[in-house]
Amino acid sequence: MSNDKQLRFRPDGTFKIVQFTDVHHNSDGNNSIPTFELMEEVLAKETPDLVVFTGDLISSHGDPRPKDAIREVTAVAERAGIPFAVVLGNHDAEGIVPREEMISVFDGNPYSLTESGPADISGFGNYVLTLQGSGSEQPGAALYFVDSGDYAPSHIGGYDWIKRDQIEWYVQQSTALTEQNGGKPLPSLAFFHIPVPEYEEVWNSHTCSGARYEDVCSPKINSGFFTALVEMGDVMGTFVGHDHVNDYYGELHGIRLCYGRATGYNTYGREGFPRGARIIQLQEGQRAFDSWLRLADGTVVKEQTQHLPAGRVLSEA
Repeated sequence: MSNDKQLRFRPDGTFKIVQFTDVHHNSDGNNSIPTFELMEEVLAKETPDLVVFTGDLISSHGDPRPKDAIREVTAVAERAGIPFAVVLGNHDAEGIVPREEMISVFDGNPYSLTESGPADISGFGNYVLTLQGSGSEQPGAALYFVDSGDYAPSHIGGYDWIKRDQIEWYVQQSTALTEQNGGKPLPSLAFFHIPVPEYEEVWNSHTCSGARYEDVCSPKINSGFFTALVEMGDVMGTFVGHDHVNDYYGELHGIRLCYGRATGYNTYGREGFPRGARIIQLQEGQRAFDSWLRLADGTVVKEQTQHLPAGRVLSEA
């Protein structure tokens, strides 16, 4: 990444990310006007340092101009003058443009930090970005972007999983950053589209905050990506989309598993569950982050409703 694109903590030590997910735009623009208005409003109110699109930016099946469609989505960040990063979902490359070509659409875009990633591992869009300290040239945090694929082989069914070579790549990147940081894991976040199976586990076994209005559509195969995150000790939180009417988060083995808030109107939703975005704020030097939702009606949700696993009750103070 060139120096002019280097991300950096603000002088006050904060770094803010807006996560848009499941925009589902297509080039004919049906139902996309309110989606774009929502995104523009969120960016104007939150003024983030980075926009992350966690997959399904477009509904590419049957779209004659999918490259135009995906550029129209990220142009919202460009018009606001904010750098952006993309991971693909399962609907971004179902049409006439393959996955490898779709991720390369952003090559040369002055606002894009998106990378195709190593050619010798599975997926397209595996990369890591570092955040420099506010007054330092040393990384103060890292952001991992991982391609969670689209669909599993037909004999297995369901959705794809993060492959072993991608996990090994993550471990290599994490190890290098830890060594560079004097042997201490660098506070990190991870972004991908399809939730890992542990999203189901955390809902069923721990107190979570937010809504779960549909099943967790994770892969049938647990490839061990979450295990690697736990072992490396750097990732504090993961952020996904995919399931449009889930927006909960919960902590499992020291990692906060978070859903974004579905953004697009050109896809299914739920009455009384407004579209929106998840906001994430890091604090330099701290292994912690704050997160909240900003909804289409302007509401800012700082505290989401708690959900307890079956058979558990809140303990009294």
